[in-house]
Amino acid sequence: MNHPGVWLGIDPGKARIGVAASGADGLLAVPVETIARQRGDVERIVAIAVERGVVQIYVGLPRSMSGAEGAAAVDARVFARSLAAATTVPVRLLDERLTTVSATRELRAAGRSVRSSRTVIDQAAATILLQSALDAARAGDVAVGELVPVTDEAAR
Repeated sequence: MNHPGVWLGIDPGKARIGVAASGADGLLAVPVETIARQRGDVERIVAIAVERGVVQIYVGLPRSMSGAEGAAAVDARVFARSLAAATTVPVRLLDERLTTVSATRELRAAGRSVRSSRTVIDQAAATILLQSALDAARAGDVAVGELVPVTDEAAR
């Protein structure tokens, strides 16, 4: 693996943010928590990063199946810029087409209702996103995702 250490996966949604983390070995992503999308959400993610000694953060970038970016992708970019401005840890955007769909499908297959599992779905989507980054890095893709530039301005 090219970047040893703990990585975070973030699935930002309109109402909730799913968070997942890897172990220091970079083999497996696991769910961490779901954070309400509100003032202080970026600070909570930074606190998780500090607690776990995170060396890389991946934020899901929801593109359409054609690859186009709509309002949700713009929101994810703004969120990622806010996060990058609040931490010294590199933040990268990673295409997350179908992560929430995959997470929902997996929970249904496990017999869980989608309505009662919304917070779990957010964590599962973050876990799928992070696992794809870990797998790509292990396969030798050194440029996994798009690095978010650090700016002085707070994006939100």
